[in-house]
Amino acid sequence: MIKNLFPIIPRIENDGVILDRITQKDAEDLKDFVSSSAVYEYEPTFLFEKKYDDVTYVIDHLYDECLESSLILGIYVDDKFAGIAEFYGFSDRIHKVSIGFRLSEKYWGRGIGTRAVKAMIDYLETQTNIEIIQASTLPENNRSARVLEKLGFTQVVKNSDEDWGFGGLTPTDKWIL
Repeated sequence: MIKNLFPIIPRIENDGVILDRITQKDAEDLKDFVSSSAVYEYEPTFLFEKKYDDVTYVIDHLYDECLESSLILGIYVDDKFAGIAEFYGFSDRIHKVSIGFRLSEKYWGRGIGTRAVKAMIDYLETQTNIEIIQASTLPENNRSARVLEKLGFTQVVKNSDEDWGFGGLTPTDKWIL
């Protein structure tokens, strides 16, 4: 249960990027984010922020319903909502967690994904007992793969069949730090 890793929801700051709770002040930006087909081109269909049609409902239930399996934080740059960072797949037994991120299209190509993932890594390495950080990408998602490579992740599996909610198995690349 992710609550064991995060007994309190952290605010993580690093290199001009802040990862923090998503609140109702972010509703309009989250609505635009969720409605962008470009943002979700390489993403699974079962993401929490897309689970309900009403983003205000999503925000109201994000930190009770979702905390069983994942922690979702907003990515903020200059106090503006830029995307979502997620911690999931926590295993206390082997000290492992998976991470992921999604950015609003207008923030692509500005190094924000790299800085957000770096903030996640730094937090996990300094504030938790996590020893294994994993990430997954679809093979076609070259931009996310480059972020992971820049930060020292190693691709350990290519085209592994995984259930990402597309109604069948999806080829997935697995990365470890």
